[in-house]
Amino acid sequence: MDFSYTPEQEAFRMEIRRWLADNLPPDLRIDDPVDDWVPGNREIFEKRRAWQAKMYAAGWVEIGWPKEFGGRGAGLIEQVIFNEEYGRSRAPILPGYSGISMCGPTIAQAGNDEQRRRFLKRILTGEDIWCQGYSEPCAGSDLAAIQTRAGDRGDYFVLNGQKIWTSAAQFADWMYLLARTDANAPRHLGISYFLLDMKSKGVAVRPLVTAAGHHHFNQVFFEDVEVPRENLVGRKNEGWKAAMTTLSYERGATGGGYDSQIHGLVNLAHRHQIDARPAWQQEWVRQRIAQLAIESKAAKYTRLRSLTRQLKGQQPGPEGSILKLSGSELGLRIAFLASEMLGPYAQMAQPMRALEDAPRWQNRVINSRQYTIAGGTSEIQRNIIGERTLKLPK
Repeated sequence: MDFSYTPEQEAFRMEIRRWLADNLPPDLRIDDPVDDWVPGNREIFEKRRAWQAKMYAAGWVEIGWPKEFGGRGAGLIEQVIFNEEYGRSRAPILPGYSGISMCGPTIAQAGNDEQRRRFLKRILTGEDIWCQGYSEPCAGSDLAAIQTRAGDRGDYFVLNGQKIWTSAAQFADWMYLLARTDANAPRHLGISYFLLDMKSKGVAVRPLVTAAGHHHFNQVFFEDVEVPRENLVGRKNEGWKAAMTTLSYERGATGGGYDSQIHGLVNLAHRHQIDARPAWQQEWVRQRIAQLAIESKAAKYTRLRSLTRQLKGQQPGPEGSILKLSGSELGLRIAFLASEMLGPYAQMAQPMRALEDAPRWQNRVINSRQYTIAGGTSEIQRNIIGERTLKLPK
């Protein structure tokens, strides 16, 4: 595996680094995107949407998309370099992340020409913000158990049902969703993939506030919502394939590096005291942080191995599920160590003299469990690895 970059790639790195340094407003910089991936209010959301529009105008939104869809047609290495520099600059996750990373590629692959013309550019510019309508109260990990119905009325479908854990639905203009269009078909058949205008009559968004007090998630209810037939992606009753396309992009985007969180732990250990001396002087703290750093580096090389497969034109391996599993579990262990170091301070939701960034750590400790569920539970990922990679029985 070659870890070096060509002069052209290094020049590209400096180009994006300079552009971000010159254009990213200080008030948009964040400590860690894991802590702040959905804007806390409409004002922050609109600032980030304006930032996405500015990035698009400069040609920096989803550079790997083909030029005919609004991207740069950049190669994988350039995408990796861009992601590294974007994270290094502490830039926020774009409000259009769901459309850019999941729905957009699915429309490009499974949609028709009119859908590509209608939606793809507006996804990149941030004019249309998307949310995902997959999970339901009784269909989370078992996605094929969805009960939301879409009755065929010829020119349109009538949608009734409910979605849950819908990230950023309070800001979304559109939703990509699954609904059952044949109640008598086998579980993975009779499901269709739709694009829904969130302003449609009969759509109701209700907040789900986390234990940390954040409004990331929502319930979304549909009551006799009319969805035009042209918003059906692919063929009726054959939406499962498109759904799996979306999930493959989602899982590829999760399980990322945790170096910034580990650096935050190191900084915390030097600032916070245990038994009247810095936590860093405790041997168990140093050993635990070292182990987390080792696991983060292992994940990095697993990502590079996946990248090498793609560069060689090979089929994706098990790295996606491995990274999703190991990444979410690593995030959980980071939160646990922070909780052990901080003791009762880990429960503080307000800054204090002893710990000015207390809300950051309280948020991480309380919310870390969600990442073992979002994008496919750890149990599901273990099943995928066991059955498809290790060839174990179901």
